Amino acid sequence: MALDDDVRDMARLPLFQEIEPEALRLLAFSAETRILRMGDVLFRKGEPSQDGYFVLSGSFQIEDPAHPGTQKVVPTFSLIGEMALFTNTERPATIVAREPATVMQIGRHVFHRVLKEYPKSAQKVRASVEARLTAFTQSLAHGGF
Repeated sequence: MALDDDVRDMARLPLFQEIEPEALRLLAFSAETRILRMGDVLFRKGEPSQDGYFVLSGSFQIEDPAHPGTQKVVPTFSLIGEMALFTNTERPATIVAREPATVMQIGRHVFHRVLKEYPKSAQKVRASVEARLTAFTQSLAHGGF
């Protein structure tokens, strides 16, 4: 039953809503579960990224030296490091557990393999990301951020 719960929880996110249930199930099954204690670092700014993290329980603090004193919290049922699922990049900030937390670590190679095996899901994910990027660039053009 836990796998079904994970799939249901992952389907809350817009990115994962685009993925067929069978593909999402495979993604959840292939993910590694990590348990963190309060104060544990999930990853540090500048590290190479290869994985995204779906927060199953707990919350995380974003520590960004470019914005000292700013409180940014990542709650349960959020995706941390979404861009790492698509491409090589460096972590833009350090992420620290604010309390005991559990995450599903989703590797880029697994994510790509699932999308390759489910081309309909891949097309929907591509369209969703494209729409989000278009909205983002339009907000920048209008002075928003």
